[in-house]
Order: sequence, then C-alpha cells, then structure tokens
Amino acid sequence: MNITITGGTGFLGGHLIRHLVRRNQFPTVIARGVSKKAELIRRIPNINFMPIPLTDDSKLFHAFRNCEAVAHLAGINHESGKSTYKEVHVEATVRILHAARKAGIKKILYVSYLKARPRCLSAYHESKWEAEELIRKSGMDYTILKPGMIYGPGDQMITQIARALDTSPFFSPVSSFGIIEPGLRPVAVDDMVRIMAAALLESRLSRKTVAVLGPERLTLSQIVRRIARVKRKMSLVLPMPVMAHMVLAGLNEAAGSPGFLPTMAQVRMLAEGMDEVPAGCDELPENLQPELFLTDDLIKEALI
Repeated sequence: MNITITGGTGFLGGHLIRHLVRRNQFPTVIARGVSKKAELIRRIPNINFMPIPLTDDSKLFHAFRNCEAVAHLAGINHESGKSTYKEVHVEATVRILHAARKAGIKKILYVSYLKARPRCLSAYHESKWEAEELIRKSGMDYTILKPGMIYGPGDQMITQIARALDTSPFFSPVSSFGIIEPGLRPVAVDDMVRIMAAALLESRLSRKTVAVLGPERLTLSQIVRRIARVKRKMSLVLPMPVMAHMVLAGLNEAAGSPGFLPTMAQVRMLAEGMDEVPAGCDELPENLQPELFLTDDLIKEALI
C-alpha cells in the first residue's frame, strides 16, 4: 500500500516509518524541512522523503498523488510564534483533507489525544477534538486513535524524567487533590505502531475512534521511581498541586525554553489522568490491545 505520513520526523512518526519498512512498505514522508531529525529519517532505506510545509496546498496534492492512505501525525504540545494549536492541529488538517480528497485518497489515520474534547478551556484538547470532527465528517474512510502517554526510544516521557533526575533527585508529579495522583496507562511505542499499521493496512478499524491504553495502571511517582532505579539515581518524590505546575509551565513557555519541564498542555493532561476510556470510543480488538509493561528493559531501551 502507498502510504504518506505527515509529521514523519517526530517521535511517533519515526517509529511508524521503521515499522512499515520492516513490513515491506515504502512510505512517503512529509516533513517541514531539513533538521537533524529529518536527516536521520532520510537515511532510512525504502522511503520517499519530501520536505513540504503543510501550508502548501499544491505540494501536498503532489505528495498525495498515487497514495492510498495518509497517516496524519503532525502535531505540537506547546505553541510558539505562528505554530499555534489552531494552525497545526486544525488548519493543517483542513488542508490535508482537501488535498487527500482531491488526490483520490480513501483512507486517513489520525492520532489524537485520549482526553481531546470540546469546550474544556484547553486550546490543545479542543484543537485535537476539532481535527477529529473534521476527519469524521470528511466522507473518507478513517481511523482515529486516542492514546494518552506513549513511551519508547526518543520519547518525551522517559527522557524528560531522566534529564530531571540528572539535575536533581527531587521530582514533583502533578496532584489533583492534596497528594492524590491521577492514574496513567502508558503505551509502549512498539504497541502503538502495531495498532497504527493495522489501522492503515487492514479494515477492522475502519470508521472507528479508538482509545489506546497500556496494560498497566501507574502513577507518575511510580514511573519516576522505576526510571530512577534503572539509572541508579536517588529520587525524592513529592506531588505538587496542579496550579503550581501551571504557573511554572506558563513561565517556562513564555521564556521559550520548555527544557525538561512539562508544558501547560502536558500539566493539564497529567492532572486529568490517562487511565479511562472516554465515552463514545470504539473498542480495540483483543489481539490489538497493548501488551508491553513498563519494564526495566524498556526503560533502558528508551534511554539509549
């Protein structure tokens, strides 16, 4: 199958590309331009790399010609300049759908977020939901996957926590009520791309919106302690209220230096928890359910 991937130089896109190539697929990869990550992706054999901005309608149409499916993975978790949630998640999706329909593409896979929903006072959540709605109403065959936290080599979860532990043994997870932490069900990236490939290459997830949750319920404190154990670092974990995290994240984003601190969108995600299937989601078939637990070996693999 001829598959085109947007956001191919991101964490999830890179893993999907490698997974598809191992399955003898020859994907086309769309990225905004030349970067260190883009150069690494370009070296993967049997792919067609096209440095195309998602604002260029004619180049998008050209990239989609002779394509049968699109994996739309382009997204951001904090705003910067013209790169806003509205532009990247909504307006880019409008252009992608227009170019895809014009090129005769029948299928689109979109990776949203577990708690994306309307009217929730979060531009990130609302923009992801708006993109979902555009896709559901597009007339195309679609699969929308809604994961919470995804981890693996090149991720933000394990690498950010590891960097924080390298700086200080103190770690303050987000707490919702007092010191009570919300639950998380992190998904291993290998499980995630297996599900994504099934959505692209098979029909059983056709016209479905599916929540993707890992097999194990954890708190962020438990995750931090596992990573600290693997790194042989001391960790002193003390949950901190949501508003304190929001203030720090807002100041950090305003300074333009996300570093290892969570963004405001990420603080909101952690505060809400990521361990329950939202209403209205379809079931993931049993043999596609995530299987991988957050083991020491997977943490080590992510830290390489």
